[in-house]
Amino acid sequence: MIAVCGKGGVGKTSISAAMVRILIRDRTKKVLAIDADPAVGLASALGIDAKKTVDDIRNSLIQRLEQGEAGDRQTVVSRLDYELFEALIERENLAFLAIGRPEKEGCYCQVNHILKDIIATVAGHFDYVVIDGEAGIEQVNRRVMEKVSHLVLVADSSAKALRVVQTIQHVAHQVINYRKSGLVINRCQSGGELEDIVIPQTLQYLGFVPEDDVIRICDIEGRSILDLPECAALDAVENCLLTLMD
Repeated sequence: MIAVCGKGGVGKTSISAAMVRILIRDRTKKVLAIDADPAVGLASALGIDAKKTVDDIRNSLIQRLEQGEAGDRQTVVSRLDYELFEALIERENLAFLAIGRPEKEGCYCQVNHILKDIIATVAGHFDYVVIDGEAGIEQVNRRVMEKVSHLVLVADSSAKALRVVQTIQHVAHQVINYRKSGLVINRCQSGGELEDIVIPQTLQYLGFVPEDDVIRICDIEGRSILDLPECAALDAVENCLLTLMD
């Protein structure tokens, strides 16, 4: 289970989509892409129209609870389980699930815990899970990524982006029992640009992804990364992924 995290605007959604593209090449493997960013950018990057999110399911259940229509716990769990599988969008060996808006704090934390457990159960049916996390560290703080095995920290060349991923790793180290994490520097203008970047010693460097017109035009036109020709950026992401999984 790979979580992709970083400061907003550094291109983590494109990195997540590229990783999904690389992993689904092996048709014997089942891949689940989870869009945990409220903006649902991963859906667009994969050319998927997400009509229902986990948050939609949650809000519907809360409404039923308030109206006294939900039933006992076993009924609630069974219904949530069914609705969550119904929200999955499947294409060959790829499945997609959108989380939606961030969790609301309050008296419905039990609903959140049930949903979290069901999502973990769904994820267990796949060989790979790629999570495009929301910007910043809030999702890590809320422990919605407890089952993550690999953490990909995406930054651009700015000192601010590097500070953010360093903070994310620090928080994740305390709340997630992940096996490995690594830093990807995205949108490098050239290899020489790396010479001016001070990478914190606490971060394992996986590699850099060059600025690529193929990816940039894809973003502008709203095209799916799954449909793009091979390019330097995709090759670079694959190298980073191989290093992470080694």
